[in-house]
Amino acid sequence: MKDFNYWKNLHESEQLDEFSTDNIGQLWLKTKSVIRKELIAEFIQTCNITLKETALGKQFVELFDVLCADITNSHKILDAYIKAKNQIQVSALNTEQLVSELYKLKNFDWGGDYQNSLDKYLVSRYVKVHKSFDTLVSKFETEIYIAVQGYVLNSWYNHWSSILIEHIFKSHPAVLPTVGQIKSVDFFINNIPFDLKVTYLPAEYIKFKRKEKGLPVELTYLKSKAAEAKISFDKKAKDADILYEIVEKMKDKNDDFCNSVLATLKKEKLGILKEVQDNPKILAKWLYENQGEMRFGSENRLFLVLVDTDDFSSSWKLKRNLELLKPTIMTYLDNFKNKKVADLKVSFGYKGKPQTFTALTDIIFVVK
Repeated sequence: MKDFNYWKNLHESEQLDEFSTDNIGQLWLKTKSVIRKELIAEFIQTCNITLKETALGKQFVELFDVLCADITNSHKILDAYIKAKNQIQVSALNTEQLVSELYKLKNFDWGGDYQNSLDKYLVSRYVKVHKSFDTLVSKFETEIYIAVQGYVLNSWYNHWSSILIEHIFKSHPAVLPTVGQIKSVDFFINNIPFDLKVTYLPAEYIKFKRKEKGLPVELTYLKSKAAEAKISFDKKAKDADILYEIVEKMKDKNDDFCNSVLATLKKEKLGILKEVQDNPKILAKWLYENQGEMRFGSENRLFLVLVDTDDFSSSWKLKRNLELLKPTIMTYLDNFKNKKVADLKVSFGYKGKPQTFTALTDIIFVVK
């Protein structure tokens, strides 16, 4: 039998595909979920298990070996314990109050052009650029404050909206959560481990598909049409600000020409959306292959893709829209039992890595 170290080595080296189909590997992950000081003591007492070891790492090994004596029954007792603990966590969350708090964020603006690291952005943009102390201090009131505030508010919104969404998943009977955090696993659906990723239809993907279809870059198209419509804009502004200015001025002008330009862009985006809704694996593969280097992972991922078709840039608001989220997620989970593992399998490569990765993945589209 594959022992504790076999699964430990696979998990640490991020070779995770075997966990999807092997019930012993799944047992290892579930056991890892309860290896927290406060959890393991309660679990072994509940199940009348005695452990000789006292160190947490050694208890993990010993408990896994004990549970392997009867794998089917061990899955049952772990599932029952984890679901009971999860019920307590779910009950403790005041969903209504949390949603109300999330609605207080009116603008989703990071306040800077950094990727995932605010500290690197501040060092490269300010610390290493300004020799003058007074100049640096002057930036706090104008630029640095805005960057830090945007980062904190958006991170806060993403964190708590993600917890809200995870709780929707965890309330479904087909889902077994992880009570203690496990790297690369948020929950199991019918025993298959998944990491949940909440995202939108990426602007870069739309750009890639437009190029593939021979369509001009969206901003280039808008600039040329703005010239035709005699709409002026700040040519020195950032691309995102130029795009926003042109679109808003076209909406305000509200004539046949401007409305036709905006309708064309919307139709093209909706066409790209329909393509990936009809064949989600195309987008899932792209998302794996274009993930950030610092956050690279080859684990099973369930993507929740949120799209506001009236205004794609407002899709972030759907993360708090329970009226839309809950029924869509629940319907997906109700039907998950009908999915075949082979249909969820995707293979992908990644720049700088020689191997081909394999994972199980799917996409839930929440479209307004």
